[in-house]
Amino acid sequence: MEPVTWQKILDLCNSLSNVTYENLTKIIRLDATGSASAARNLDDSDQNDIDTWMGGGTCFSMTWHLYQSFVDLGLKPRLVMGHKRKEKNIHCALVLPQSQPKADDLILHTSYLFDPGYLIFEPLPLPLPKPFGAGESLFPLVPNCVRLVRPAEDALELWTGGTLHADGRLSAPMKLRFEYPLAGVSVEEFKLHWSESFYREMMTYPVLNRLDREHGIQYYYQKGNLVTRDANGSRMERLEEGVRVEKLSEIFKLSPDLIQKALAILAK
Repeated sequence: MEPVTWQKILDLCNSLSNVTYENLTKIIRLDATGSASAARNLDDSDQNDIDTWMGGGTCFSMTWHLYQSFVDLGLKPRLVMGHKRKEKNIHCALVLPQSQPKADDLILHTSYLFDPGYLIFEPLPLPLPKPFGAGESLFPLVPNCVRLVRPAEDALELWTGGTLHADGRLSAPMKLRFEYPLAGVSVEEFKLHWSESFYREMMTYPVLNRLDREHGIQYYYQKGNLVTRDANGSRMERLEEGVRVEKLSEIFKLSPDLIQKALAILAK
C-alpha cells in the first residue's frame, strides 16, 4: 500500500475518533419514520460527511462510514459481523486485506481489523493462526488493552482488559467481547443486520460511549449510570435527572436539545 494511502486511512480513523458512539439519533430517526429501513437511509453516515452528522452513531454508522471511505480510496474492505455468546450479528467491524510482494516472490497476506464501534481507532494487524504464527497479538492501548486471538484462519476473537502496567499486569482482567467470522458479509446482509439493530433491547434506553484519546479516558453511559475509565481503573456515578442532560451534553459533545428529544421519546 502506498504511504499516502495509508496516511489517508489513519486520518480517517482519527477523524472518526471524534464522533460519539450513541443510539440517540437512531431513536429519534426511528420515531420520526416508523421504519428501520427508512431511519437507516436517513443516517448521516450515508452522506459520508462526519461534519454533518446529527450527533454520532453506533457501530453500524461508524463501520459503514469507513467502508464507503475505503472503497472511495480504491481499497477492498470486508464487512464482518460480531457475535457475543448466544447473540448473533449484534456488532460489526471491517477487515482490510493487504498483499505485499516479498523478495522471494511469495505473497505475505496482511489484514487489519478496524473496529470503531468498539472505540478502537487504530488499525490492528490480524495475527496469523497457528502453526503459521503465534495465533494472537496484544495491543497495549489506553485505557483498554486489546488482544486479538485467531483460533482458526476464518475466525477472530476480540478480547479487552484494563491498562497494561510496566510490570506486565493488567488493571482489569481480559474478557472476550466479540467473535468475528472473517469470511464477512455482503452489503445487503450488513444492511439487513443494521435494520434489525433498531429493534434490539439497547434501543429502549440511552447508550453513549466516547474515548478521549488525548487523555486516555473513556466515558460510558447506560441506564442512568456514568462510567469513567482511565489508567487507574473505573468509577461509576449515578446521574440524577436534574443534571443529566447538561452533564451528558458536556461529556459526550452532543446538543442538549438532541439528548432531551431522545429522552422524551423513550419516556412515552
